[in-house]
Amino acid sequence: MIAKVKFMKRGVWSIVTVMIVGFLLFSNYQERGEAKVKEPSNNAPPEGTVPMTGEIGDYVEGEIDDPVHDPSIFKDGNTYYVVSTGMARDTSNPGGIYLRKSTETIGGSWEAIGEIPVPEWVEDYNIEHLWAPHVVKKGNTFYLYYSASIFGTNNSAIGVAKSNKPGDIDSWEDLGPVLTSKPGEADYNAIDPTVFKDKGKWWMVFGSHFSGIQLQELENMTEPIGPVYTIASREKTTEHNTIEAPTIFKKGKYYYLVTSWDQCCAGLDSTYKVAIGRSENVTGPYVDKDGVPLTKGGGEVVLSSHSNQIGPGGQDILKDRGKYYMVHHYYDRDANGVIRMQIRSMYWEDGWPYFF
Repeated sequence: MIAKVKFMKRGVWSIVTVMIVGFLLFSNYQERGEAKVKEPSNNAPPEGTVPMTGEIGDYVEGEIDDPVHDPSIFKDGNTYYVVSTGMARDTSNPGGIYLRKSTETIGGSWEAIGEIPVPEWVEDYNIEHLWAPHVVKKGNTFYLYYSASIFGTNNSAIGVAKSNKPGDIDSWEDLGPVLTSKPGEADYNAIDPTVFKDKGKWWMVFGSHFSGIQLQELENMTEPIGPVYTIASREKTTEHNTIEAPTIFKKGKYYYLVTSWDQCCAGLDSTYKVAIGRSENVTGPYVDKDGVPLTKGGGEVVLSSHSNQIGPGGQDILKDRGKYYMVHHYYDRDANGVIRMQIRSMYWEDGWPYFF
C-alpha cells in the first residue's frame, strides 16, 4: 500500500512537471510569435507603398489645381519637399514649377506651398508650363533644374535656379539655360534632367523620345562639358522611342538607371510604366537582368498600372534613413483620372530592386 502511494505521488509530480514545462514552452513560443507580428515603432522608416496624406494632387475645374506630375523629392533638415510640373495655363502666363512640403514624415501630411516664378527667357519656347524638375544640393545651395518645351518637338531647354531657402518660393534665383536642343541641330531632347554627383564629378542625365536618354558631365552646376553619352534607347523596339524621365542612383558597386516607358499624359488611357537597368560604370553600358543593353531596348519593368494607380511614372529616387524610396505620379482610377503622387520603398533581391 505504501509503495502504491509513493508510485501515485511520483505519477502526480510527473504530470505536474510536464504541465509546467509545457506551459513555459507555450509562453515562450507565444512571446516569440507576438514579436514577429509586432507593429513597427512610429519612428521606424516606412516600407512598401507608403500611406499618403495631405495635399498629394487634386483637380476640380475652376476650383482646385494641385499639380504633382513628374514629382521630384529632396530633403532639407527634417523637412521633405517635392517639386513637380507646373499648372498648365497659357503662353502669356505659363505655370511655374510647383512646390510642396511635409514637416512630419515622408508620407505627409503634405502641404502645397505654391509655384516658383517663371523666368522671362523661357517665353521663347512658347510654353504653357514648366516641366519635370529636379533639385540637388551642393554645399548650402539648392539647385532646381527644369524643362521648357512643348509636346512633339525637341525645341527645348533645361534651365536652373538656385536658393539657400528652398521652401521660400520667392528665394529662387534663376540662372538661365544650362542646355538647349533645336530641330536639325541636336538629335536629343533637352528635357527631364536629373543631376547627381559621382566620384567628385557632377553629371546630368536627361532626354525624352528622339535619340533616347543622354548623360553629360557638368563643369559646374550650369555648364555641361565633354561628350554626350547615349545610355538608353528604345528606337529599335518601339515607335517614337518611348523612353524618358531618367534618374540615376548608386547602390553598392552598381549605378541604376530608372526611366519611364510608353505613353504619358493620357489620363486613364496612359500606359506609362517604370523600367530599370544597371551598370558598373556611370557612363554605361547599362543592361537589364537578361544582359540586354538598354541602348538596344533592354530594361526591367518594375512598376506598371495596378489597382487604382494608372500609368505610374515620372519618378525620382531618394535615399532616406537607410532606405531607397521612389516617388512617382499616377492617374487615379477612383477619381476620374486625377493626377496624384505616391511614394514607395524599394525591396532588393540579387542586386535588383522591386516593389510590392
